[in-house]
Amino acid sequence: MAERLLEIEDLSVGFPAADGGWTLVVREASFHVDRGEMVGLVGESGSGKSLTALAVLRLVPPPGRILGGSVRLAGTELLDLPERAMRRVRGARVGLVFQEPMTALNPVFTVGFQIVEAVRVHRSVGRREAREEAAHLLERVAIPDARSRLDDYPHQLSGGQRQRVMIAMALAARPELLIADEPTTALDVTIQAQILELLDSLRSELGLTILLITHDLAVVAETCDRVAVMYAGEVVETAASRDLFRRPDHPYTRGLLAALPRLGHRAADRRLATIPGQVPEPGDLPSGCPFHPRCPQALGECSELRPVPRETGAGRSVRCFLHGGLEEAAALRRARAVAEETTS
Repeated sequence: MAERLLEIEDLSVGFPAADGGWTLVVREASFHVDRGEMVGLVGESGSGKSLTALAVLRLVPPPGRILGGSVRLAGTELLDLPERAMRRVRGARVGLVFQEPMTALNPVFTVGFQIVEAVRVHRSVGRREAREEAAHLLERVAIPDARSRLDDYPHQLSGGQRQRVMIAMALAARPELLIADEPTTALDVTIQAQILELLDSLRSELGLTILLITHDLAVVAETCDRVAVMYAGEVVETAASRDLFRRPDHPYTRGLLAALPRLGHRAADRRLATIPGQVPEPGDLPSGCPFHPRCPQALGECSELRPVPRETGAGRSVRCFLHGGLEEAAALRRARAVAEETTS
């Protein structure tokens, strides 16, 4: 049985609302990452993917707050750790590759200086040894003439090279888990493929476990073992990648896959499928299932009650009434009706 390295269960993250309560941006999200695998966390912009990743490291920007749930790394509950112990997790056990390397890298220091500092923060080595390690890391992420590039500033590197530097910095402390947040977003297609190939090769060489955050299902199909799909702050489906692409269970996942362009279609069939409507704002979610106003298969229960995740096969789960839970929903509706009659 595979060893679970990262387990996220019922994680909720919110920001203060005008009425004094909380607006949930991540709602009871649950998924796991087994040691040695690459898992894709997929969703549209604003679905809560990046905030989920920041919550793993307890780096939710204030005034946001983790409001509930569990985040376990190799069995250790990260949400209960003192801040000093949590600092030893960040970088040392969990590395983070940011989406925009030009903003993540400091423009006034050379990339070598920044990698050296990352090495020395987590390892007791001198500056000369740290510089040797920095050169080795640049070689490992396939930057040509790595030793001479240590003295370059970020603006002297291409977008793909800057992203490779970010990966090198994330690997400086030899972490168990690497979280890559949209690592190919600002790159052209050829460089995207190179970065994804690099991540996959590093996983094999170093025994890394990778959580890849992306909005691109094609990236997931190419690189990931399993996938978790997010919509409006919820994880609505989890499955092995091959199973998800072969038979998606959630209507939202089916809509995303239908919208992918395909080669070989006739000109008359080239109009891309779309999902009607828009993703709701976190502070203005509809009642029941947040996807029901856009869902072509919505049931009556969907507008009133929120489905819970249900297993639909080995390693698969889906949050949708189309896959069970209608009896429980009907019982809940009857209980609510009785309660309303009693109070009236």
